[in-house]
Amino acid sequence: GLDKLLDDQQINDASEYVLSLTGKSTDPAAVGKGQKIYADQCAACHGPDGKGKQDQGAPNLADEIWLYGGSKPAIVESIRTGRGGMMPAWAGRLDPVTLKSLAVYVHSLGGGK
Repeated sequence: GLDKLLDDQQINDASEYVLSLTGKSTDPAAVGKGQKIYADQCAACHGPDGKGKQDQGAPNLADEIWLYGGSKPAIVESIRTGRGGMMPAWAGRLDPVTLKSLAVYVHSLGGGK
């Protein structure tokens, strides 16, 4: 990946393991190798079961809800480049009342826990 922690084969294996969390992997041998890579490199943030750590901003990888796509190529790209999803700044683009209303709405969806 971009950070040079994993090579292409390790990224492939890790992506197969992530796919296996939702029953979508087609390569059992890669899943086995990917499970170790996941434990060493990913579990600290995404949890040992892949269910994420919301307090760290690490999403659940086992629920099939994918911000950047749950296909094999999309998962490979997420592992290779990292996503670091961040909300763009809206100050100056929305008025203060609209910003506050939007924040309250997003919070009502389960944010802020």
